[in-house]
Amino acid sequence: MRFDRHELAGSFGDIGTDLPLLIGMIAAGGLDAGHVFLVFGSLQILSGIYYRLPMPMQPLKAMAVIVIAGKLSPGIIYGGGVAIGVTMLALTATGLLARVAALFPLAVVRGIQFGLGLSLALLAVRSYIWPSGVMGWYAAAGGFFIMLILWQNRRLPAGLVLVAAAVLYGALTQNTPTALATSWRADWLTFQLPSATDIATGFLLLALPQLPLSLANSVVATRQTCADLFPDRDVSIRKIGVTYGVANLVSASFGGVPVCHGSGGLVGHHNFGARTGASVVIYGAIFVTAALLFGHRAKDVLALFPLSVLGVILTFEAFGLMRLARLTEPAKWAQFVTLATGLVCAMAPHGFLVGSVTGITLYHAPNLWRKVRP
Repeated sequence: MRFDRHELAGSFGDIGTDLPLLIGMIAAGGLDAGHVFLVFGSLQILSGIYYRLPMPMQPLKAMAVIVIAGKLSPGIIYGGGVAIGVTMLALTATGLLARVAALFPLAVVRGIQFGLGLSLALLAVRSYIWPSGVMGWYAAAGGFFIMLILWQNRRLPAGLVLVAAAVLYGALTQNTPTALATSWRADWLTFQLPSATDIATGFLLLALPQLPLSLANSVVATRQTCADLFPDRDVSIRKIGVTYGVANLVSASFGGVPVCHGSGGLVGHHNFGARTGASVVIYGAIFVTAALLFGHRAKDVLALFPLSVLGVILTFEAFGLMRLARLTEPAKWAQFVTLATGLVCAMAPHGFLVGSVTGITLYHAPNLWRKVRP
């Protein structure tokens, strides 16, 4: 691993996805921000050290949406984390995870990547940039300008300039720094397993809706994205399944939110300049530092980032994912399958489950037709 300005710039490549979900779950579930950030940051650091790649941990998206919409209790959130962790470890240990992954042709995997990118781009515009008002639009326009003129600049990384400008803008336009100056407090973790009832409820309400997205994106698409961006590194389905499962058991036991790996986060860090696990270590250290210094006020530190600028970061992450779709299988039918899978993933309810089934069915349809044709 190397610690330089490029890894520092790359460390912010996934904050546009993570931060709004973390803050939303903390507010909706009444979670302790210090505990959430300390666990989340620690898992980032461990992931970077273990993989030696910019392999981030992300909040589980389907779970986050359900928690925010339903304002579920902390016990059910932790129970859902244990349930999804045990489920993923069981699938890995029995070999079922690898068998499920083998069902996804390359054309379908590319479609899942394209669909995730498209959904993130729509989210960035609809929820981050558009609602931010005129000043937010100016900030977003400035962010896009910085990214475009400095894109792939090795001496002055675009992501680093964008983040520095965003923090300065937030510090000048918000009262948060003054309030935080008087709120120092170290916050330590305590070990506590959720009850059997919370685990059962979490499995039904959170783990089951999350599982299709995790299989499609967190496992299959992430494995393919590692091969795309780091072809000399062998990251197996089994390895991803084990770290996914263990991370959730640890997170749920210490007051954190359910987490996963993700192809979008990997692309986001890579797009902003990251090439080693150092970027994820730096990223995690920021969350850990905020948690230790400010405890339950930790979320206010990272809230200095304007929402519109988070939208810019998320947009570039989305474009990086959608670009991978061009690497699909050369056959015309496979290219159609990639496009159709991506559109269904992005647009349909339970999109990644429906999109995966649709894509696999379409991919094998010509062969099935030949077999049944008289």
